[in-house]
This record gives sequence, structure tokens and C-alpha cells, in this order.
Amino acid sequence: MNSSPVTEHLDTSACLALLREAPFGRLAVIVNQRPEIFPVNHAVHHGTVVFRTSTGTKLFGAVGQPVAFEADGYDTRAGRAWSVVVSGSAHEIQKLHDVLDALELPVFPWEGGAKPHFVRIEPESVSGRRFEMRPGAGAPRGGPAAPTGDAG
Repeated sequence: MNSSPVTEHLDTSACLALLREAPFGRLAVIVNQRPEIFPVNHAVHHGTVVFRTSTGTKLFGAVGQPVAFEADGYDTRAGRAWSVVVSGSAHEIQKLHDVLDALELPVFPWEGGAKPHFVRIEPESVSGRRFEMRPGAGAPRGGPAAPTGDAG
């Protein structure tokens, strides 16, 4: 019996497929030389990650800067979990035809208020892994529900 966990390293295509199924992810930026993390609704579009935001810390910390985006999920029935990280640079979508294209994406922020800015993360690296959950490990407590499906 093999007691060591099995970790599957995912290729870019599998990572993007999992991101398409995730209801939200986390944007990591540097603000005043300190890391900040923001939950965001997102869409995968032509191999990039797109999200909406208002004017503020998230926008200013992301645009023109190196960023990381992470999403994860689990399937308690299958006893498997996954995590995907996209690292790259972010820019605001500003060309009219690109904004019109972005308006068609299923990006619906949870927080009310105007979210007029679309930001695109151009990946420099995409990495992910899928692994077996420890026996008896259930869904994480106290946080938002993660997807139950395994899109891979």
C-alpha cells in the first residue's frame, strides 16, 4: 500500500479548464510594498483571465504590474482537490472593440456598485496540481463554498 499522496501536475489546458469552472479566484497584488489579496469573479478568455473592478486599490495595484491569480476547488465525493496559479502582468482593457467583447463575458461581481473597469491578466506562467485529499478531510470550513465538480 502506497501511503504517499498522489499529486498530478496539470498542463496549461487543464488549468484553464479548471479556472473556467471556478466561481471565483483570488488576485494577489503588491500595494505600498505589501501583498494584498482580493477575491474576484473572473472569466477565462483566449487563454487570459479577465475580471471587473471599480476604481481603487485593486485596479491601481494590478494595472501595469506583475500579479498572481489563484483559484482552487475540491470534490469530496471523489476525494480530490486542485489548485491553479496564473502569474503575469495585468492591463486595463480600453480599446472599444475589446471592451465590447469583455461585456459579453460572464463576469458578475458579488459586490454592488459600478465596476466599469475590465482588467486582463496576460499569463507568463500557468501552473496547477490536482491531488488526493487526506482521508477524512471534508470541505473547508468557514469560507465560501468551492466547486464540487472536477473539470479536468
